Amino acid sequence: MKISPLFAALPLLALAACGGSGNDANSSTPAAPVAAKPAPAGTSWVDTVVKTPEGGFRMGNPDAPLKIVEYGSRACPYCGKFDQEGFPALKEKYISAGKVSYEFREYPVHGPLDLGPILLGQCSGDTATFFPILDQMFANQQTLLANEQQVSAKVQAAQGATPNQVATMYAEGLGYLDFMKQRGLPEDKARACLNDKAAIDKLVERTKFANDKFQISGTPTFIINGEKLNDVGDWATLEPVLKARGA
Repeated sequence: MKISPLFAALPLLALAACGGSGNDANSSTPAAPVAAKPAPAGTSWVDTVVKTPEGGFRMGNPDAPLKIVEYGSRACPYCGKFDQEGFPALKEKYISAGKVSYEFREYPVHGPLDLGPILLGQCSGDTATFFPILDQMFANQQTLLANEQQVSAKVQAAQGATPNQVATMYAEGLGYLDFMKQRGLPEDKARACLNDKAAIDKLVERTKFANDKFQISGTPTFIINGEKLNDVGDWATLEPVLKARGA
């Protein structure tokens, strides 16, 4: 999907495409195997989730030798494909063993279209529900985006709409608002999140950080231990990199 022209009217800085790839070379030097580390008694690493200072949500051992960051979009089909095909294996084989941690950071690759899902997806602030809601948004992506062209036409016709108004229009028109209400988020809280200007300002700041530090050219973009991976956009290409680094 290409960035909407309305994107230029928002104070956002993403200039990338869903399904794009990075430009940095991957390290191909085999690494020594990393040791597994059991989670503390009575806990599981896949249930250990925290919000990071960068605004992402991280699952797993905070001291894992291999730290994955994904810059992703809830409306990107390539991100959805990874979530459905790769994330279960990543959790079962690597995160649960304490070898790998995984952090998801929101990246508004589609501009206005991404605002509603991002604001609602982080609305509860509950670390226990962040990844289940993210998974469910990806699993229902085709249904939620079925009317994207019609809703985008209405948004583009709304001259002078603020970013928060745009977020609300997409959230209502695409069904994300009802989606979250069905999962226990009260409507008044959901609308408060959609109208949170500070949250969009934070998103702008974090998007600028991502662009400045990693030159994001598409979603998903994967970072391992601070290094952006080249031409790695799915599980089939990510897992060999993990294995080469000792996972």
